[in-house]
Amino acid sequence: MFTGIIEETGNVLSFAEGAQSWRLEIEAHRALEEAALGDSIAVNGCCLTIVEFDESKLVFDVLAESRRLTTFESLTPGSLVNLERAARFNGKMGGHFVTGHIDGVGKIRTFEQRGQDTFLKVQAPEGLGRYLVHKGSVAIDGISLTVAEVAGDGFAVWLIPHTLKETNLQTKSVGEGVNLEFDQLGKYVEKLVAPTLA
Repeated sequence: MFTGIIEETGNVLSFAEGAQSWRLEIEAHRALEEAALGDSIAVNGCCLTIVEFDESKLVFDVLAESRRLTTFESLTPGSLVNLERAARFNGKMGGHFVTGHIDGVGKIRTFEQRGQDTFLKVQAPEGLGRYLVHKGSVAIDGISLTVAEVAGDGFAVWLIPHTLKETNLQTKSVGEGVNLEFDQLGKYVEKLVAPTLA
């Protein structure tokens, strides 16, 4: 479980197909603090398990399915990725509950400066707009954000300068993909209500 509050951005060192999985190596600093084999780390919002680490990098095995269903296909050495360690329930809880299970890849449609803030509009995969609620929560590449507008499967958020500075969104542009995870609450409500509507 995560909160969507990014702790740092890491640099992809390598991402290559191995005999049993894809192997992802990321240069990191803060995410390495108190790291242990088997720990969960959200990488661009996708929950991955640490399989190796040293004083400067984290290593993960990535299933072909995870690579296909996320923006990981586009990762190359030098790519900037958002990193967050699993939530610890002994301190502050910012953001919202994020599982690290990506619902789909969205496409950036608008990304522009408006005053001191930045306006970001994303097109979600068809049919997933049902999980979007005005003023609700959404995770974009693992970043907890508040939905400012909803139109069908499209939605918009506002980004403060701090978010751009501290996340990989600073490297994104119109047409690029982003990992999306919608609020769990909506999914559970849908599952509970669906049988009563049938």
